[in-house]
Order: sequence, then structure tokens, then C-alpha cells
Amino acid sequence: MKRRMAFVVLPAVLLASLLIGQQPPPPPGGAPPPEQTATIPPQQLDDLVAPIALYPDTLLSQMLVASTYPLEIVEAQQWLRQNANLKGQALVNAAQKQNWDPSIQALVVFPDVLARLNQDIRWTTDLGNAFLAQQADVMAAVQRLRSTAQANGKLAPTPQQQVTTETQNGQQAIQIQPVDPGVVYVPNYNPEWVWGPPAYGFYPPLFYPAIGLGFGFYPGIDLGFYFGGGWGLWGGFGWGWGPNWFGGGIFLNGGFFHRYGFNDFHPGFGGSNVWAHDPGHRLGVPYANRAVAARYQGAAGGRGVPAARGAAQASRGAAGQRFGSEGFERQNSGGNRSAFSGVRPAPETQMRSDHGFSSMDHAGGGFGGGGFRGGGGGGGFGGGGHGGGRR
Repeated sequence: MKRRMAFVVLPAVLLASLLIGQQPPPPPGGAPPPEQTATIPPQQLDDLVAPIALYPDTLLSQMLVASTYPLEIVEAQQWLRQNANLKGQALVNAAQKQNWDPSIQALVVFPDVLARLNQDIRWTTDLGNAFLAQQADVMAAVQRLRSTAQANGKLAPTPQQQVTTETQNGQQAIQIQPVDPGVVYVPNYNPEWVWGPPAYGFYPPLFYPAIGLGFGFYPGIDLGFYFGGGWGLWGGFGWGWGPNWFGGGIFLNGGFFHRYGFNDFHPGFGGSNVWAHDPGHRLGVPYANRAVAARYQGAAGGRGVPAARGAAQASRGAAGQRFGSEGFERQNSGGNRSAFSGVRPAPETQMRSDHGFSSMDHAGGGFGGGGFRGGGGGGGFGGGGHGGGRR
């Protein structure tokens, strides 16, 4: 029997006040708080990125970029619910008219991913803060987890995705890409089934399938339905975001943004194809530390957030703590405390999705066939992809 996910819809203004106003009290005596620029340790990063480490490379890249704009993620989720009548290219065209970063606009074609990022907006904020402060370390954490999953027999090619390894200058990177460039399958898995108990505290408190269900996929997303015929992630213009595993960052594909009408994208210094964060879409959410805040204060204005106010908010937030939620600050010393505030152990937060889930044969360690491309409640288990209108 399927259980439905329950979401609490908060107005974006209220959520902004919660995220911006979560600084701890000042130290006694009125002394300014010390500069907090300590990096997040590798084990903590592993737990933080575990829920998305096995996502396809291009989608993972887009999610990391989008996580740096948490309030726009909330706005997009609410907008998508209010515009459920929009489908296909009409949905994309309408999303492009919203005042969001392109990484948020393009997420509307992946409703399961957008819902995932809204399940715990503090985790999403922590993920974005960590990525801004330690991009290369976050990318390395993804590769560590993929390597372990592959060694455990939990990451292998399926009818939905291909898993390959690329080597450059003695370094290896595990890549995950769709088998069909025009159809993207979003994986559904429980991190504890893939990697065992977390090394640091708890995994993020999201909805996970029961451990016994193994590894599966949500219904396939037909990109041609949203962007027109002839679409392909590696043919034509390709997707807009991709990982630079050997440089520790994100690449941008300018052809995607220009061809499909995502005009408000921001390449790196000198117009390079390296992604650069746009503080204008941050909406005052505090950055991870003073060094990161100082990097963007000069351009902290943007959509309705004056530069002076945005800079002050960023600086105030960075002075108080390193990450989006206070619980993420806590060290796991003297007890099994969560790295996230208010997190319950994974078994208590497990929930099956409303969408089709093709399970992996846990006992045998092999992949059990695959998901299905059909939306709207149709589909089956095992035996490869089933036809029936992709969504």
C-alpha cells in the first residue's frame, strides 16, 4: 500500500525570515564572534550529499547549483503546484518567465527532484552552503560515495543508466549518464542500503524507500516532451550543467541556455563556461562564512533585494555560524548526535514514494530490471522499460 508524502507549504517570506534569522546569540561581553572558516570534514560531507550522490551527472550538477538558491526552490515548488495544468513546453515557457535562476527554472521538468529539495529546506540550504564554500570537496565526496557503492555492488549499469569510469592524469571519476540521452531517470534509494549506517550522525531527514526495496527509479522524464523533438543530452545542444570532476566545479553549456530561452545565466570570469554563483538570486539567505559572504557582497542585490541589504544580511549570517542550520554545526562527540537538528534515525523517516518504484534484488545483489517511462499511474516492475506515455 502506498503512502502519500505530506508537505507543509510555508510562504516564501516566512521561510526567508526563518533561514535568515537563525543566527545564535552574540557571545557574552559584546565581543564580536570569531571568524568561522573551518571546513566541513569529509565524513560530514559524505552524509550531506549521500541522498543525491547517485543521481545522473548532469542532474546532480544542476541540483548543486540550485541548492545555492534555497528560497527560489521553495517558490518554484509552490508555483508548480499552483500551475499543475501546465504541461510540456508550455510549462517550460511559463517557468522561464519567473524571476528565478535558470537552474531553478529548468527544475520544473523534474517534479520529483524539486519535491526532494523541498522535503527539508534546511538540508538543501546546508548543501548549497557547503558547495559554495567547498566545491571541490563536495565533488570529491560524491566520487568517494560512488566508488564505495560500486565496490559494494550497489552501483552498476541498468536499463536506465550507464556507469563508466574516466581517468585523467592518474585520477579516476565515476560517471552516471542516461542510457537514452533523451530520457532521464531519477533514482530512488535509501542511503543506508547503499552505504550502511552513516559515518557521522544521521543521513538527512528525507523520505527514503524501505531498506529492503533496494534501488529503483522514478518514471522517466522525456526531455523532448519539454524541449522539442531531436533532444539529446549529448546530441544537439546538450543539458545546461555538467560536472568537472577533475577540476572540482560545474561546467555550463551556453548553447543550452541560448537555444532553449534560459537567458539569465551567468558564466564565470571572462565569459568562461565555468559556473559562477549569482548572489542576486540568494534573497538574503546567509552564506557559509565571512569569506564566502565577502566574495558576493559587491553583487548581493538582485530580484528585490537591494545590494546594501543583501550584503548586510550575508555578512550578519556568516558572522554567526558556518552553515544554514545550527544542527549542522554540532560535532558528533560524546554521543550519537545528528549532524542535522531535529533529525530522527533513518528507519523512522522512511516512506515509500507515490511513484512507480522498481526494486533491486537486495538478496541477490543484482539490479532487478528497471523502472518505467510511463507517467500517470501506469507502468510495471522489472523486465526493462515499459512504454506508455513518458511524462
